[in-house]
Amino acid sequence: MAIFKEHIRQMGAYKPPLEGRNPHSNLLLDFNERTLPVSQPIIKALTDYIHSGCMQTYPSYGDITQRLACYCSVDENQVMITNGSDQGIDLIFRASCKAGDEAIIPAPTFAMYQQCAQVENLTIVEPFYTQNGGFPTESVINAINEKTRIIVIASPNNPCGTPVSKEDILRIAAAAPFSTVLVDECYYEYTKFTVANELNQYPNIVITRTFSKTWGLPSIRFGYILSAAENIPPLLNIRGPYDINHLAVVAAQAALDNPEYTTQYVDEVMTVSKPLFEAWLQDNVIDFWRSCTNYIWIFPENPETMNNTLIKAGILVRPKSDREGRQGLRITLGTREQTERLIAVLDSV
Repeated sequence: MAIFKEHIRQMGAYKPPLEGRNPHSNLLLDFNERTLPVSQPIIKALTDYIHSGCMQTYPSYGDITQRLACYCSVDENQVMITNGSDQGIDLIFRASCKAGDEAIIPAPTFAMYQQCAQVENLTIVEPFYTQNGGFPTESVINAINEKTRIIVIASPNNPCGTPVSKEDILRIAAAAPFSTVLVDECYYEYTKFTVANELNQYPNIVITRTFSKTWGLPSIRFGYILSAAENIPPLLNIRGPYDINHLAVVAAQAALDNPEYTTQYVDEVMTVSKPLFEAWLQDNVIDFWRSCTNYIWIFPENPETMNNTLIKAGILVRPKSDREGRQGLRITLGTREQTERLIAVLDSV
């Protein structure tokens, strides 16, 4: 006799292709990570804490929510830290929905949204992004009904890097005042786009962010939620008191103390590497989705050959098929030197 819920037993786990990923022997352009190590102040802060004699105590988070509130220009009572943004997404789904409710999740997109929806046994409605039309605003609004409890807006979307305008996000929030509008801003430092300044006027908007991308800290799992002050206590009722690793908070504090290692990296990616790679794609007449962040979804005529050549050269990218089954490659952009290495290998194909 099965002891767990039947719909959960029938689900498939979210299994990112982690096999063979080694940053010491490969250039990792497959997970949209920062491609350089973190700064020395972060390493020192972590090392100092490990040697401080405090590892045996439960986490004490100090003023991290205040620091984040200042960074995000919101009130401290509008911030909650999480174990990566994945936990934030999970908590928002759990707090918002019950079995049988509907979730509007435009596709293709980050698999974690569907995973959380399936755990809560929701009906998933999937309007589709298009290469020419971008985010399916009208389809999302038309799909809203009395069963809609959560609408997911990846800003920008993964894998295509498509932005969503503030006007469209607020239109959707206004059209579904009793539904949660989850706005995932995990690439915020690349896009500089946010709806955080609209939280008081639109209390159904809940934002997730992370230190996994530009800050380069995915291995220690630190994220946060921004929302109207009234929404934070219910989310804290679900999150455990010690769910966030204290080492993650130590690293986040050190990152906020030394933001230049992130701002310099972001500037190189967005103003040097991205234009360089886009120009190469255009020169070689390779189709790609226009992206506003640090990755580009490309569709060469020979994706398998291209991917195999990159693997042999020690460069990992992410194969991704579009809605029609057309095979593409999602490629993360790093420094100029790394992008030039990427292009040199692609030129051989």
